[in-house]
Amino acid sequence: MHIPDGILPVAVCASGYGLTGLATWYSLKKIKEKEDPRKEIPKASLGTAAFFVASWISIPIPPASVHLVLTGLLGILLGYYAFPAVLISLFFQAVMFQHGGLTTLGVNAIILGLPAILAHYTYTIGKKFLYKNNLKYGILGFIIGSLSIGISVILFYTIVITFIPANIDVNAEKIASLAFVISHIPLMIIEGIFTAFVLIYLKKVKPEMLEAK
Repeated sequence: MHIPDGILPVAVCASGYGLTGLATWYSLKKIKEKEDPRKEIPKASLGTAAFFVASWISIPIPPASVHLVLTGLLGILLGYYAFPAVLISLFFQAVMFQHGGLTTLGVNAIILGLPAILAHYTYTIGKKFLYKNNLKYGILGFIIGSLSIGISVILFYTIVITFIPANIDVNAEKIASLAFVISHIPLMIIEGIFTAFVLIYLKKVKPEMLEAK
């Protein structure tokens, strides 16, 4: 779900950086409002590493292969630290493995980071009503995990289709993009189940990890 260099117009890449700058500023502003902003840094570092490593775990789903993303889980566990964590991971993925590109880093950060922020807000609201019920709590985790992937796929598809370069076969690109969307439907289910089990497990053994604000 990484858009490489050379696909998007300069104006779109610049807009992506602008929106990413605003999202990062807002996240850091909220972090600084905490009583002890440094308290969550170790957990945020682990979350950043987990997001980075997840890109190595490829799952073959014809006609493509996908990998775990974990943005829903990051939003739940890290709160406002989630967006900076995604941004840092995407930077190193682009530099070290050419997953995405530096010119499209801002756009990719929005595609993957925005759902993490939405996951945080969804979890914050939902846990007030479901926290005492394990089954419903797991359902909340499934919804957040799967929808985070779904939102990223929709953003990716919309941006790629809207700004297809003139030198690329439009029909071929549309077919490839549609195949990409379809291949991520099973991943939505996998991430939803994974997020649900992690939430239920942490609620039982380490509930303080679920208190990101």
